[in-house]
Amino acid sequence: MYRQTARTRILDAAEELFSGGGYDATPTARIAELAGVPKGLLFHYFPRKIDVLISLVDERTLVTEHDAEDAEDAVERGAAAAPGDAAGALSRLARRLPLHASPAMRRILFREADTHLSVRERLGRLNAEIITRARFALELAMLGGRGDAARLEAAAATFAAVLLYQESICQLTGHHIDPDAVAELIAHALG
Repeated sequence: MYRQTARTRILDAAEELFSGGGYDATPTARIAELAGVPKGLLFHYFPRKIDVLISLVDERTLVTEHDAEDAEDAVERGAAAAPGDAAGALSRLARRLPLHASPAMRRILFREADTHLSVRERLGRLNAEIITRARFALELAMLGGRGDAARLEAAAATFAAVLLYQESICQLTGHHIDPDAVAELIAHALG
């Protein structure tokens, strides 16, 4: 029990520090201090500092296969209940997609993606997963997709961008983007 709790405290501390000052500016001693654990215990769980970042990204921005299947089932049920309602299908996806990434984790993802390949790859996988789910929701809502594949892909990619990037945009500009409004715009554009 203690090990799991200590590991979680280490990750919590790293998330807070990495999102505030960045990975490179955060010493492992500061992570251990904030977590309330000896520095040696940090290295027991994470032999290298990069292992802390990799674990954070893998564990805290995860859309698991089980979660994705649940979201797909929910989208399929929702789209079946309202065929022709592409905006509703995307809105339901935004509410039900289990994108486990706090605003702090999203800041870490975007800040560290430029310098850490593992973070960039995870961000790419997240983006691809959301695009796949959005395209699936649109295809179901549009009864097989009335538009061409390229338009559906562009619509899905646009919606994925809103879901992933809205926290960064809000942090930079203070403006929150409403996924429901974007869903309406995309549905209108698709006809």
